[in-house]
Amino acid sequence: MSTVKIFLIEDDPWIGELYKHHLSLNPDYQISLYKTGKECLNNLHTKPDIISIDFGLPDMTGDTLLKKIHEVNKNIPVIVISGQEDISVAVNFLKAGAKDYIIKDEHTKDMLWNSILKIRENLELKQEVEELKEQLEQKFSFEKTIIGQSDALKKTFGLIEKAITSNINVSITGETGTGKEVIAKAIHYNSDKKKKPFVAVNMAAIPTELIESELFGHEKGAFTGAANRKIGKFEEASGGTIFLDEIAELDLSLQSKILRVLQEREIVRVGGNEVVKINVRLITATHKNLAEEVKKGKFREDLFYRIIGLPIELPPLRHRGNDTLILAKHFADEFARDNKMKPICFSSSAKDKLQKYNYPGNVRELKSVIDLACVMCNGTEITADDIRFNSIKGDEAFTTEEKTLKEYTNDIIKFFLKKYNQDVLEVAKRLDIGKSTIYNLLQKKEIPSDN
Repeated sequence: MSTVKIFLIEDDPWIGELYKHHLSLNPDYQISLYKTGKECLNNLHTKPDIISIDFGLPDMTGDTLLKKIHEVNKNIPVIVISGQEDISVAVNFLKAGAKDYIIKDEHTKDMLWNSILKIRENLELKQEVEELKEQLEQKFSFEKTIIGQSDALKKTFGLIEKAITSNINVSITGETGTGKEVIAKAIHYNSDKKKKPFVAVNMAAIPTELIESELFGHEKGAFTGAANRKIGKFEEASGGTIFLDEIAELDLSLQSKILRVLQEREIVRVGGNEVVKINVRLITATHKNLAEEVKKGKFREDLFYRIIGLPIELPPLRHRGNDTLILAKHFADEFARDNKMKPICFSSSAKDKLQKYNYPGNVRELKSVIDLACVMCNGTEITADDIRFNSIKGDEAFTTEEKTLKEYTNDIIKFFLKKYNQDVLEVAKRLDIGKSTIYNLLQKKEIPSDN
């Protein structure tokens, strides 16, 4: 919870402004000051996080206002401020659902500050519990998180099942965009560690000089800017799973430190001496061939054997056959739902175009293509014209579609004509073929002309 919306209901302008000024010293607090209970009720639609009410308001008593607030939303924490020191009044308010009862005196503003602070801490704790509960209740079943039915993917499922039923280290390899973190989460949230943290760290996204502090933590004053102690990712994942993505990007000096942590099962924070025992399951991922990196001297052999554990290689999308259309339908349904659109289907030409493409960016690229197609289509059907590929790894003419030599030749000529602005003589020279061959293909419309 970042910004906390607080309603102050106080009919005395001087006291109200005093409370508002005092609470506004916290930049996270957004204060709204009202003089009557009616003003408060009329603004409940803005969803305040905490409400402070004065017992004696000009239009209604504090107990009446408390009741009306809870009729709208019984979960809003309400603090009652009153000049009545009668303990029975305080007890009745607390029984009615007030979170706190504060007596008006010279300490009221400080007591209000402390009361709001405690309520905020409870709200944040409740929010964390709800988020954790929601996360645990998510079905990390393969059918919902790893979409597809291809034989290549089914082999992967078998390995995931083995990873779930043991605590062996897991190393996931596969091209960029194949869903390595999705696999790591599926393993964690289906294992006996699912109620413990899952902590993901992208090694390629952290500056080299900060990786050690990020992984192992640091003590206050360990280096310039270390104003407080920081818990590292290994400690944060205690009892659960740490996922080190792009592990091959680590330099050799940091590789040796991670090796020691895995061997000794303990860490020492940067700038400290205290030895902290750790108990985590390790899952690593990379798009590189680690064995080749070892041969090149870029990755430690001893660390390689320590982390390899159960290797899981994710198939690229181009090897998953009809999974492309299954995923496309899933992404289109997801986009339509999130953007409150009508259900979207695919034309036969769109399906054909989707299946012929190579997807160098894999599942991640497919999702991007489908999201754009959903925006470009007429709202109910995606056609071939709505599907736009933006590959940075080559022209889309060269795909996984099986073609005859003649068809591939025509594709090459078409590509060169486009590149050289339909200059037949230049293309004939570049490809070392007769210009009549190109003219004949254009005349027969075996390759379309842009003229």
